[in-house]
Amino acid sequence: MIAVITGDIVNSRGYGSSEWIGKLKLCLSQWGETSKTWEIYRGDEIQLRIPVRDALFAAIKIKALVKTIKGLDIRMGIGVGDESFVGASVSESNGTAYQRSGTTLGALKKNKANLMLVTADTEYNRTMNLMLKLASDFMDGWSTVSAEMVYLILGNPNTPQQNLAEQLNIKQSAVSQRAKRARLDLVLELLSYYQTTINTIKG
Repeated sequence: MIAVITGDIVNSRGYGSSEWIGKLKLCLSQWGETSKTWEIYRGDEIQLRIPVRDALFAAIKIKALVKTIKGLDIRMGIGVGDESFVGASVSESNGTAYQRSGTTLGALKKNKANLMLVTADTEYNRTMNLMLKLASDFMDGWSTVSAEMVYLILGNPNTPQQNLAEQLNIKQSAVSQRAKRARLDLVLELLSYYQTTINTIKG
């Protein structure tokens, strides 16, 4: 099985792509080379092929990055399933993971929600998506500084707070305050739950 994340930037028309596209490309490149693993197309849409275990982590990290730019957000549908055809690029590949991801993104647009995951297991989907809906209640409200803190900590989980403080030119106490406001503890619990349960899903 693989996971596919299909997403589109929310409110992108009010911003020049130069404000965010370079940062997004750098973020996506940590999971592989462009075209085979990820693409940005139509100016503000993305697709990422990723191991199932890493899918939710990637989605939340991408969201945190996008929200470091005031006024922007991203909606993402995560599809978990098979890959029946590998094309020259990720957008040309196919399989249930791709189909579920695309269908889920369409449902998000209709429901004005920003994050959903679909597997072959409807009961798991129900549980996981309730958790994502609750988490989105605070993640959608991240300020730029909260989003920056989440992005940095997810990318550097073993870096001491003092080092992060020096990197941002703020006090160490401000690092913990920003992480607390971002509800990073709940984000990490959510990621832990996903990583320990997704392996039980078949097909």
